[in-house]
Amino acid sequence: MALDRKTFFIEELKRHFQGDVASARAAEVDAAKAADEVRKQARNKDDAKAAVDPGRMANGHRKRRQRAVRELETLVLFASQGTKRFGPNSKIALGAMIDVSIEGDEGQEERTLFLLPVGAGTELSGPGGDGFISVIGPKSPVGIALTGSVAGDEVEVVVGGHDREWSVVDVY
Repeated sequence: MALDRKTFFIEELKRHFQGDVASARAAEVDAAKAADEVRKQARNKDDAKAAVDPGRMANGHRKRRQRAVRELETLVLFASQGTKRFGPNSKIALGAMIDVSIEGDEGQEERTLFLLPVGAGTELSGPGGDGFISVIGPKSPVGIALTGSVAGDEVEVVVGGHDREWSVVDVY
């Protein structure tokens, strides 16, 4: 069951990256067209300078698209190696789904996290909209704090200047 759930979320994250690639490409094309149009209508040097901003925007969207492509490729490679099965005594590592309980200002908060090489900060909805998970990366403060922990461990995590105690409830 956990492996099917992991596969579902990996596929969701792939779709997320594919959407990022498509939207960045469309924005890149639109900005490039705008820059070309300004250049064509330029009557003097000052008019031609107006094409610089859309040109820079096209360049920024191209870089965003290229980054999304690299992240998608990294995820595809990671997924091709198969999803590892973790148990309550397993140490948290890449590919682990983790249920945590976080001590907050308003009491306990529970979250499900998925430690993946890319996609940190992305929230994905579960099958049929049933719950959601947060993707964390191995180099994020949460990923660093949780890596190597097992169910039952408590770790201190500093996020946004706030120090909180996180309890590892389950690893799968």
